[in-house]
Amino acid sequence: MAKALKEAARVVVKVGSAVLAGEGGLIPERFSAIAQGVKALKAAGLEVVLVSSGAIAAGRGLLGRPRPKRLPELQALAAAGQPELMRAWKAAFAPEPVAQVLLDAGDLADRGRFLNAKNTLETLLSWGVVPVVNENDTVMTEEIQFGDNDQLAVLLAGVVEADWVLLLSDVDALYDADPRTHPGARPIRELTEVTPEVLAMASSRPGRAGRGGMRSKLFAAKRALDAGVALWLLPGRDPEAILKALKGEAIGTRFLPQGRRYAGKKRWLAQLPLIQGELVVDAGAARALRERGASLLPVGVKAVRGNFPAGAPVRVVDEAGALVGYGLVSLGSETLARILGMHSGEVARFLGREAPEEVIHRDRFALAEEPQQM
Repeated sequence: MAKALKEAARVVVKVGSAVLAGEGGLIPERFSAIAQGVKALKAAGLEVVLVSSGAIAAGRGLLGRPRPKRLPELQALAAAGQPELMRAWKAAFAPEPVAQVLLDAGDLADRGRFLNAKNTLETLLSWGVVPVVNENDTVMTEEIQFGDNDQLAVLLAGVVEADWVLLLSDVDALYDADPRTHPGARPIRELTEVTPEVLAMASSRPGRAGRGGMRSKLFAAKRALDAGVALWLLPGRDPEAILKALKGEAIGTRFLPQGRRYAGKKRWLAQLPLIQGELVVDAGAARALRERGASLLPVGVKAVRGNFPAGAPVRVVDEAGALVGYGLVSLGSETLARILGMHSGEVARFLGREAPEEVIHRDRFALAEEPQQM
């Protein structure tokens, strides 16, 4: 990981709705300021992926409607607002081109679609085009949404192997208490981990125009730190926020990793946006996974939770409920439920066909606390 932003090779810049929009719709001046900051990053030799919220806010401004609560209305506003959002980015970056990329959690949970998204983004970056990425709000459901674009930005850092994530927010920094209710709250400029004590400092109350509150940003920061990615929470309404960060000024809050727990395919496994089920394993299997890097065999599985097909991502926990890791199953939930506790030879005889020896192969498993070599 690059120790300073200016030393990075790639960066993901995420901009929240509360930065880009007001009650009357999108604010062109904010787009222009952020575009200038992105251009400065590119001039310094960095490649940039831009994650932009704002489609629903743009739709509200275009159609003059209040923010609804029903999902179909939110989706309709996103459909109406997405062209307006891209029009604003196109004008802000002109004459340089930008590209629109819409994703949902399923695009990154499926390995093949993940690689397709990665290849598209890599090609755009090689052409010098800034990808403008947004969650595909027009088709999102609770089951397939990332949660908010803070989480999407961190996941994209894994897709394109970025060194930094810049979150441009409507707050100046992380404070030791919610500044909206505690006028004497003080900003915290740098952290290396997100502890329960740090989470307790943050409010879950979202901003005026977006879904994510400060707790969402802290969860995104924790996910970034686990992957060895630095995250910088910046005041998005400061038109020079990105330029100040590039110069290394004391602005916002920086989250600096001390190492990296995952790399390559296991990084993808550890950061899967969709988990389709859960396996409970006995003490012996948990120990084999944690200490020997073994594959998970049917004999060690005590319970199957959820309905999922072969190849689905699942969470693995021990009998006390402690997380062991994440993996891709070789068999679907219905089949697994029939072979719990069986030895490999018994499984083949019981199923009456050639069956995989492993429930999860070690190459398709990421240990929750696995240290990775830098």
